[in-house]
Amino acid sequence: MRFRHPDGSIVHLSYCTNVHPAETLDGVRAQLRDHCEPVRRRLGRDRLGIGLWLARDAARALINDPAELRALRAELDGRGLEVVTLNGFPYEGFGADEVKYRVYRPDWTEPDRLAHTTDLARLLAALLPDDVTEGIISTLPLAWRTPYDTEPAAARTARTALTTLAQRLDALAELTGKSIRIGLEPEPGCTVETTADAIAPLTDVGHERIGICVDTCHLATSFEDPDTALDALTAAGIPVVKSQLSAALHAEHPHLPEVRTALAAFAEPRFLHQTRTRTAAGLRGTDDLDEAVAGGALPDSTPWRAHFHVPLHAPPAPPLTSTLPVLRATLARLVGGAVPLTRHLEVETYTWQALPAELRPRTRTQLADGIAAELTLARDLLVDLGLKELP
Repeated sequence: MRFRHPDGSIVHLSYCTNVHPAETLDGVRAQLRDHCEPVRRRLGRDRLGIGLWLARDAARALINDPAELRALRAELDGRGLEVVTLNGFPYEGFGADEVKYRVYRPDWTEPDRLAHTTDLARLLAALLPDDVTEGIISTLPLAWRTPYDTEPAAARTARTALTTLAQRLDALAELTGKSIRIGLEPEPGCTVETTADAIAPLTDVGHERIGICVDTCHLATSFEDPDTALDALTAAGIPVVKSQLSAALHAEHPHLPEVRTALAAFAEPRFLHQTRTRTAAGLRGTDDLDEAVAGGALPDSTPWRAHFHVPLHAPPAPPLTSTLPVLRATLARLVGGAVPLTRHLEVETYTWQALPAELRPRTRTQLADGIAAELTLARDLLVDLGLKELP
């Protein structure tokens, strides 16, 4: 979906296909047929943007066979779908029964991460619509905090990899005329947990093609204030190349038994749900929600937030809620001003099938209805901020 900002520039809205896990090229094609095109039809749009997730095997298949890449581009066009952004965070296995810490490997100290991201950049340059010259890839924020933070050479290795990537992106732009940019995506528990943590390593790299992807669920989980965060990034000259529109799980009164019971329903074995609370002594947290719910690991006199991407249009029932207000405030700062701070927005609720059983979509139809409802909410927010939806 495309919108015209009052300054005349185009802002893109997509939804991320990592909600439909697939490791192979055939699986990606099935996603387009069974999920993406039905969502587009529900929205009554001739064109729908998707933030494509290409696992390692699918990406390699496309790199190794230019005919397959051309066929995928043709299929996207035929189904009324366009790709201006890729989610390069998960490498493989995102559809496994247990993902947890595995999603952070390989990290930016490992050659496979650089190789895979280089592949994704080449693929995105080929998949961009003819009238679009800039594409965005979001990626993990360097590494999970351990053992990275205790290894003296880790930061230097990651910086070298990102510098090499930037050089490759420069060469790709010269060759194709397409500018591909990368955004580190701060996430709780990682060495870059907050937007503030991103400033130093991105300043060290110091390249316009390497910036930040602001995920509003992650921002909220770490209790970051959107204005403070974005002001600091602007002052440091760090570009927001992309924002993922998502909402975290919020518990206002975690000391109450009924709140603990409600939170426990969201503790599940597939994904990591880092949980945070803000105290007078600073941010406190656990790596997963079940650790917090069990008691003793976190103070419970202040609100808790958990890294669980809940549907934007359907906050959890009381006594829980979502951090949708943080998303609204962030979006207003990102695109509500005289000039947009980013032109790439992506709805990324990948946890539909991890919701408590009674909230999960039971059919493809229900899932498509939910995704369409999320995109409708995002579209309405953009229109309310003065953007005009384009055909």
